[in-house]
Amino acid sequence: MQYGICNLSIVPLRFEPSDKTELVSQVLYGDYFKVLEQRKSWSKIRLAFDSYEGWIDNKQYVEITEEQYHVLHQETPILSNDLIEFIEDKNQQLYPVTLGASLNGLQLLEHTFDGTTTTGINAKEHIIKTAFSFLNAPYLWGGKTPLGIDCSGFTQMVYKLNGYKLLRDASQQASQGEALSFIEESEPGDLAFFDNSEGVIIHVGIIMEDNYIIHAHGKVRIDRLDHSGIYNADKRMHTHKLRVIKKII
Repeated sequence: MQYGICNLSIVPLRFEPSDKTELVSQVLYGDYFKVLEQRKSWSKIRLAFDSYEGWIDNKQYVEITEEQYHVLHQETPILSNDLIEFIEDKNQQLYPVTLGASLNGLQLLEHTFDGTTTTGINAKEHIIKTAFSFLNAPYLWGGKTPLGIDCSGFTQMVYKLNGYKLLRDASQQASQGEALSFIEESEPGDLAFFDNSEGVIIHVGIIMEDNYIIHAHGKVRIDRLDHSGIYNADKRMHTHKLRVIKKII
């Protein structure tokens, strides 16, 4: 088994080993992983944080040892808490990193970082404050940063920045936590999930106070939430059908 760590800011994770295939997620600076299969130009990887799998360009990561992988896995994550910051390599070259980048591998990569960090578990009330950091970020299928993010990438990163682990896709996240019967039982920071006409969960957002929800739909935005789903005041219509509310924390 081989192992790797991402040494660049935002690297595409692809469905197949080709730049032309679907972006399924992103590998952020400091994310580390197992290499499941290696080809001439691409590697299939499994991320340590959420076990998500996909293909990454071999030029966009560096190999680490099994021991280094396990050391990283045992440490409490240290994350960048700035929208955009820079790390510096041993040649004084700068690399941009985004909100939520993992910094535990700095010494391993011979990099330095002087920005703001966050670590450990925060109280539930911090969830909404963190969510506001992504407000108006454009929607990007597979995205995980303030420069472009999808609905489940948004909820995963907000929870990650507060010390909690969510799976990557909305349907996977819906398997976590405790189901609530009514919106009235929910608290700010709980998750609301939405399905399509076939009953497949396709969307997720974070519940706020007073029946509002923050979610990624075109951009990270705030809309009304009721028993039917999400009501978009701009469109004067419901855009998503409520399936279930989950308390994760």
